[in-house]
Amino acid sequence: MANFLYRVGRWAYVNRFKTIAIWVLVLIGLGLGAAFLSKPTTESFSIPGIPSERAQNLMVERFPDKPKFGNDVSVTYVVAAPDGASLTDPRYAAAVAKMVTQLRQVDGVKNPQTAVVNPLQLYGTQQQPGPARQKLVAAQEKMFGASPDQAAATVQAGSPVNADASAVQFGAGFDVDASADVTDAMRDQMDAVAQTGRDAGLTVDMKGTATSSFELGVTSELIGIAVGALILILTFASLVAWGMPILTAIVGVAVGMMGVSIATGFFDLSQETPVLATMIGLAVGIDYALFIVSRYRHEIHRSATRAEAAGRAVGTAGSAVVFAGSTVVIALAALAIVNIPFLTAMGIAAAATVIVAVLVALTLLPAILGLFGGKAFGGRLSFLNAPDVTGDETARVHNGQRYVHQVVKRPRLVTGVIVVGLILLALPMAGLKLALPNDGTSDPSTTQRQAYDLIAEKYGPGYNGPLVLVADGARLPDQAARIRAYDSLVDDIRGTDGVAAAWIDAGDVSKNNADAAIVTVIPATAADSDQTHDLVTTLRDNESGIDQRLDVSYGVTGQTAIELDVSDRLSGSLIPYLLVVVGLAFLILIVVFRSILVPLVAALGFLLSVAATFGVTVALFTDGWLGIVNNPQPLVSFLPIMLVGIVFGLAMDYQVFLVTRMREAYVHGTDAKQAVIVGYRHGARVVAAAAAIMISVFAAFMLQDMAFIKVMGFALAIAVVFDAFIIRMTLMPAVLTLLGDKAWWLPRWLDHILPNVDIEGEALGGTADTTPSADTDRDAVPASR
Repeated sequence: MANFLYRVGRWAYVNRFKTIAIWVLVLIGLGLGAAFLSKPTTESFSIPGIPSERAQNLMVERFPDKPKFGNDVSVTYVVAAPDGASLTDPRYAAAVAKMVTQLRQVDGVKNPQTAVVNPLQLYGTQQQPGPARQKLVAAQEKMFGASPDQAAATVQAGSPVNADASAVQFGAGFDVDASADVTDAMRDQMDAVAQTGRDAGLTVDMKGTATSSFELGVTSELIGIAVGALILILTFASLVAWGMPILTAIVGVAVGMMGVSIATGFFDLSQETPVLATMIGLAVGIDYALFIVSRYRHEIHRSATRAEAAGRAVGTAGSAVVFAGSTVVIALAALAIVNIPFLTAMGIAAAATVIVAVLVALTLLPAILGLFGGKAFGGRLSFLNAPDVTGDETARVHNGQRYVHQVVKRPRLVTGVIVVGLILLALPMAGLKLALPNDGTSDPSTTQRQAYDLIAEKYGPGYNGPLVLVADGARLPDQAARIRAYDSLVDDIRGTDGVAAAWIDAGDVSKNNADAAIVTVIPATAADSDQTHDLVTTLRDNESGIDQRLDVSYGVTGQTAIELDVSDRLSGSLIPYLLVVVGLAFLILIVVFRSILVPLVAALGFLLSVAATFGVTVALFTDGWLGIVNNPQPLVSFLPIMLVGIVFGLAMDYQVFLVTRMREAYVHGTDAKQAVIVGYRHGARVVAAAAAIMISVFAAFMLQDMAFIKVMGFALAIAVVFDAFIIRMTLMPAVLTLLGDKAWWLPRWLDHILPNVDIEGEALGGTADTTPSADTDRDAVPASR
């Protein structure tokens, strides 16, 4: 591999204009494809095969007019009268009527005259029922044989006007495909409707997919790039060299993002997908280029021409980039194993962006080095301590070398302190709670969260997360028998612990001889509570007994049930995913390091760092430690599995870049302990810089509006702190010192069958091309370097 990559790097350097032109054409082609093929991302989460999805499919089959949960684009206004007042007060009723009239005039509202109604007029109150309430009460009496009081109570349970008429809900759907199609002008009109009610003294909040806008802001990326640029300037002590990793990373992210945009034309991608791909692509893009540029600067002192130095840099550091990138790609692409479509799409998109980052680093970067020629490290900042300015690698003792001397001097103490410390930090992980994002997890300052809280106050906590039972009575002989069975089913459900209300609207019985019915169930507790989770389980457990007794089967669905099922599937997939990823990467690292113990220690170190990451993240964002977060919430359900995949890939990056230099020194005759020091001296500075850049990029994403991205940014940043600085740069040298020669042991039979990938570039000793290139004067390396 080293020979092949050497030829790639040298060719790209010599043929710099051709290489740059190829990438420009790629950008143009993908840009055109994105312009014509891209579609909005989706906000819904679903997993084929989960119980709630099967029940939802039955509902869509028997009730074709009903949309899937979360697929509609709508707005709901939650309006409350002042304390002690009623919305039946003429001035408040007039304000609500005016709001409804304005809502009908909002651009894009679907069927404004028939679908947008005033509940105060249509439903009225229990004391003064409107025409719709009267019709529904009569339907309950006729269809289910309910008494007038029972019918009135059932209708009130599902009424948009609460029991004391102090609150009302009404809304509208929009004739658009996705919430991304809702324009700012439409949202301004919706806000104006709310302001009408507020001006009248009412409390008005809004919820629904039409109210939330998600845009990937550039602030976080710019901050990450700015901090990365500063670190690169400090690393290279040059006002020129720092720009090359930044430029290639931006190109890689641009290619990746346009590829994701094109993919939206063929697949449903979640709105988090481009954010995650950008985050990962930017971080690894800068890091991979940093490793190669650093090696290029080192190789300049050993090569006759800069073209040869570029080839050798790509052949050595580029080999490490390929294998490091492979571990990241494996970790991300392996998300497909858990068979969760939206998660698979996120992983594949991020993995593709990493592949692009690797290709850019191997080809475009040497071309840009060739473009700058002898000025690649120009703008020398004399007050900074630049590495490899002279060919004497041992002339200076830098801080990294002093640090590793202290580590190898006390390996047992260092190992013990790190292991105990990370285990203590991991303890809060025992309180890990998972949930999908919803209005209840939004920031308290948002109108969506305030609407959620207002509904809980005025209607009850369960009204924010109703459950839907889709009952199948097709086996019963006739419509009358089915109606009786559905009525008995509702009675059973009402008697279940944790149920606040349950009913069937007349319109929720199928027109095909009543072969199916939709039962609305209001839990007594909030959607994200353990009691509601238990209620879903109880209803499903009771299904077989009810089916035997009534000949009616049912499934539990609804947004709350779907979210619970998704969270359960994600939680159950974490361990199998972890085993697959760690197993595959372990095999790759055996090939890279030709050792059993080094990959084993690397994997165990990763488990320590990821456990500590979970512990700290749970403590801050779920338990609310230190008061940093003003809205402690369960972690997003797919964060743990994404975090494991990404952190493992990045952890192996630093493992490959740092430890390959140690192995390189060991196989060239240096004793095991000294090899740790020599390898550390070569790799520590660039790994520290790479990790610092990665931390800054991830931490900057905490400025994004989405709660998931905030937490993911923090978790990834702290994970890199733990893994790069604590595990790779401290624990690994200590453990390798303790193991000595045993660290590099490999059974002979395994040594014979493993391929020799030559990641250290040993074969390049006889491959170096000292023939000057066509532009000899420009490319030749002067004796002074």
